[in-house]
Amino acid sequence: MRGVGALADPARLELYRLVVAADDAVSREQAATALGLPAHQVRFHLDRLVADGLLEVEYRRLTGRSGPGAGRPAKLYRRSAREVVVSLPERRYDLAGHLMAEAIDAATSSGVPVDEALRASATAHGRALAVRASAAAGEDEPPAPDLPAVLAALAAEGYEPRASGGEVTLANCPFHALMREHTALVCGMNLALLSGFGEAFGCAARLDPGPGRCCVVLTVPGAPAGGALPAGAVG
Repeated sequence: MRGVGALADPARLELYRLVVAADDAVSREQAATALGLPAHQVRFHLDRLVADGLLEVEYRRLTGRSGPGAGRPAKLYRRSAREVVVSLPERRYDLAGHLMAEAIDAATSSGVPVDEALRASATAHGRALAVRASAAAGEDEPPAPDLPAVLAALAAEGYEPRASGGEVTLANCPFHALMREHTALVCGMNLALLSGFGEAFGCAARLDPGPGRCCVVLTVPGAPAGGALPAGAVG
């Protein structure tokens, strides 16, 4: 619980959210400027988050130069890969358990293979997620396509979406530990879920695993290249 206690301080929590939402590691100066906090206060809080295992440190020259005169490498902060008691980054093992229980019930009663039943359950959940996202936005049905709506809904589910060039990658896998042990099953479930969600918005979901992110990538037709997250979509 030590890591959880580190987030009790409001300024420290804001710093953690800033680092988590960033596409790259963050320097003390960048964090201080973004939040309008004194540099010494930012340094104290960031180092506390490192000590408690919530952030990790790397050293890099931001100028890209090397050799004499290049200056000292900057101390940069990024989110730790370690899972924390309160699920930071967010995990949805409860959802995985619910979908798998539904699949087992369906397979038992109908005789369909469990993996097929799991994909069907996940697809239905994805479609329901799209309906809820539209209702929250005051729409009768999902607009297609709508990049801000897609990003906001995915962020609310803990995926930490990143938009670029008409594609959406997902910086967090809500089923990470399960995926490591049962990759094909869990990634298939996740693809079905996001396919069901994406079809309502005119998005195509595909398996495209990459280091440090979710295995699924979504394509948003007509989205502008370099599309950014809407305000409040992450955090």
